[in-house]
Amino acid sequence: MLSFLTVLCLSGALLFPTFMLCITYPLSHKWALFWSDYITSRTARLVFAILKYYRHFEFLGSKNERDGLPEQFVVVSNHQSLLDIVVYFKFFSDHVVRFVAKDTLGKVPMVGKMLRSQEHCMIPRKGGAALAMKSIERLGERVLERGQIPVIFPEGTRSRDGNLGQFYSAGFRRLEETVKLPVAVCALDGGWKISKLDSILRNLYKGAYRVKILKVYPAPQSKAEEKQILEEAPHLIQAQLDKWRALPDGSLEV
Repeated sequence: MLSFLTVLCLSGALLFPTFMLCITYPLSHKWALFWSDYITSRTARLVFAILKYYRHFEFLGSKNERDGLPEQFVVVSNHQSLLDIVVYFKFFSDHVVRFVAKDTLGKVPMVGKMLRSQEHCMIPRKGGAALAMKSIERLGERVLERGQIPVIFPEGTRSRDGNLGQFYSAGFRRLEETVKLPVAVCALDGGWKISKLDSILRNLYKGAYRVKILKVYPAPQSKAEEKQILEEAPHLIQAQLDKWRALPDGSLEV
């Protein structure tokens, strides 16, 4: 019964703003952007509130960690689920966040229109490395001009089993060379458990989505410093994942 109510409430929360986004998207960028921002702010908060009430699902991210952050910075994170995007919108709710994502997300209902309206970086699957790097460079120029926070997932794809994948450097380096901002290495966990439709409601019950800032680096001044960040980041993230997964069930520790 609670599973049915959860689905019903989530559908109710998403239906109207999704409908309005689909209606306005081909007609007005201004209104499509309005409804995209509505979904990523108000609707996202409502979704987590519904999950907490009906499924006892917790979003765990300390606000204290964000005290003292630079005005602008690049977020480097592991990647587990499409919901990672929603999680970072919520975690960095005091900032305007923009993501480096694959253009295949453009085929996902609502998500593609939202990402395009908000001018995230949509990496084309076809077109080669030069086109991908140019897309990232343009994102860097936009976020600098608009005071936004770029988020990049150096694994390049979602982890289906929660295991940390290899970090690739090209996208991060092009972004950092464009923006020249400090770098916040973050870890998140929980998304891989709810990435499949056949297990999502079961694993939502008393589950948790954790996110944590692990280390903030000054803006790298050389390729060697960029390399150091990309070498250290997976070790920092893996250590945090190991710590979280050693916690007892039901723990609210961040």
